[in-house]
Amino acid sequence: MRLFVDTEFTDFIDCDLISIALVADDGREFYGERSDYDDATCTAFVREAVIPQLGQHPGRVFTRDALRADLLAWLAQFDSEQERMLCFDYAGDWDLFVDLLVGDVPDGWLACHIGQALRPERSEMYFREHGGRHHALHDARASRYAMQD
Repeated sequence: MRLFVDTEFTDFIDCDLISIALVADDGREFYGERSDYDDATCTAFVREAVIPQLGQHPGRVFTRDALRADLLAWLAQFDSEQERMLCFDYAGDWDLFVDLLVGDVPDGWLACHIGQALRPERSEMYFREHGGRHHALHDARASRYAMQD
C-alpha cells in the first residue's frame, strides 16, 4: 500500500508544519491542520497561497500533539498490509512527517521519494480539474493521480 504524503509549512528556513495530508492507493485519506503554528513565521508566499485555503475542513484542525495522535491512530489501520510505503515528492515533507511523529515512525513503513516518478502532465490535469494547488490534501491527491496508469 502506498500513501502519498504532502505538507504545507511556514518557511523553507524556519520550517514549521501547517498542514499534512496522506492519500492511500485505495482512496482512504487523512488531513489535518495545526491550530498552533506561528503565523508570524510564514513567508509572504505562504500567506498568499496556503493560508487562504485553510479552514475548508473545520473538524480537522488540531494542536500539534492532537494531530500527531490522530495521525498515528489513522496509520494503524494499515498495520496488516504487507508492504507499506510513505511516498513523498519533496524531501522536506518526509522531514516534517518525522518531526510531527517525534521521530517515532511506526514499524513497517518505508519512505520512498517519488519526485522523478510523477507524471507532471497528470498532476496538471488534476489541478486543472480540481484546483487546490498548495493545499496539502489536493497536492497529495495530485501525486496519487500522477502515479496512476
